[in-house]
Amino acid sequence: MGDPRGFLKVAREEEDERAVEERVQDWREIVVAGSPEEVVSQASRCMDCGIPFCHQGCPLGNLIPEWNDLVYRGRLTEAANRLQATNNFPEVTGRVCPAPCEASCVLNLQGEPVTIKTVERTIADAEFEGGGPLTPHPPRVRTGRRVAVAGSGPAGLAAAQQLARAGHDVVLFERDDRFGGLLRYGIPDFKMEKGIIDKRLEQMGKEGVTFRSGVAVGTDIRGDQLLADFDAVVLCLGSRMPRDLPIPGRALPGVHFAMDFLVQQNRRVAGDHVPDDIAILATGKRVVVIGGGDTGSDCVGTSLRQGAASVTQVELMPKPSLVRLPSNPWPEWPLVLRTSSSQEEGMDRDWAISSRAFIEGGGRLAGIDAVRVKLDAGKMVALPGTETTIPCELVLLAMGFVGPEPQIASQLGLALDARGNIRSDATGATSAAGVFAAGDASRGQSLVVWAIADGRRVAAGVDAWLRSSRSTPLARVASA
Repeated sequence: MGDPRGFLKVAREEEDERAVEERVQDWREIVVAGSPEEVVSQASRCMDCGIPFCHQGCPLGNLIPEWNDLVYRGRLTEAANRLQATNNFPEVTGRVCPAPCEASCVLNLQGEPVTIKTVERTIADAEFEGGGPLTPHPPRVRTGRRVAVAGSGPAGLAAAQQLARAGHDVVLFERDDRFGGLLRYGIPDFKMEKGIIDKRLEQMGKEGVTFRSGVAVGTDIRGDQLLADFDAVVLCLGSRMPRDLPIPGRALPGVHFAMDFLVQQNRRVAGDHVPDDIAILATGKRVVVIGGGDTGSDCVGTSLRQGAASVTQVELMPKPSLVRLPSNPWPEWPLVLRTSSSQEEGMDRDWAISSRAFIEGGGRLAGIDAVRVKLDAGKMVALPGTETTIPCELVLLAMGFVGPEPQIASQLGLALDARGNIRSDATGATSAAGVFAAGDASRGQSLVVWAIADGRRVAAGVDAWLRSSRSTPLARVASA
């Protein structure tokens, strides 16, 4: 290591963020990049720990000590090469990943892990500006095999890019008008502006990926047609069926799924027109977000930027501990209370709240009939005397997702697991020959970094299957 005692000399410093009163007025990213000197100093804290746990915490297995050392030595291009050896989109994970690598950093034993995410973003952005990572890597030899990838979220993008680089002819299908899936329409611009996706798509096109937008796999093109036209199919459909809250008043105007709300705002930021008759807006309203995860947090930040009168976020589960408990030791992911940047912008949070009914007023939503609960023998039990009414004109349901949409799985006769996800093995292979699954469609709702890792893993499985004797090329391909 460049400075094996750097962690003793330099304190951990987080990235700066724009002032709340400024950033809630626009949709630009809130993070302010540090100076090169600051990032080099932070990289120097990566100690010569002998057995680095950080890349065990990272689903991608990123070579973190290597590129931290290269940044410390001022060799950014080499650092970018090492970073991209394991991660197709570090400019994305450097922005939206919760950094499990930092949770498993040895220095996190003292609560002061290396700022790995900051260094990763700095490497990606510096090289992005120079165009290095965007250099296309087309294959030297093409295999003549055709692969359909359904879904252009992080898993689909990673799988498509890896398969194209392996020499296969890849067609990437997306039901929306633009590519990127969750990255494009689920993540607000104040966390990640979308220009970086467009640049990656341009690179992938030069590497041989063919893009087809506005095509819903399972509806516009059936599963049997995909199997007839392609040698392999990779399903990266995501987990897009939101968990509902079927209580009295659910059909009242003003109760919406979180993703419907977020997608609309991302479209507005992109310059699209959202018709007034379907617009979901928080402007001037008392907003309640039900669900305490990342999606709920994104709803909070979006509501505040739209000019909500107030925002309250409620969660069914008890309030997490402020410190790591003995039952949750390092290097496990710490199950502690976290506060997102959106939650710092002016809102109320509450825990152990169960919604019993949505209250009607004048034909619209007027509030929530709720009660406090406690966890007893694995079940939530209402606490008598704690009944309350939460006034609101807009409720956003951000309670997670229950699985992929079922059409394509039904058409292909795919086996599902107990949670309704597409069952697959370690290579991504499903119960149907030539059909693979990656990302949330097979894993269940998870992180962007896990989706990228899954896309890479399954792409390797598809490539191995296509090159094996188990896969026979289509007659039209063999004779072409």
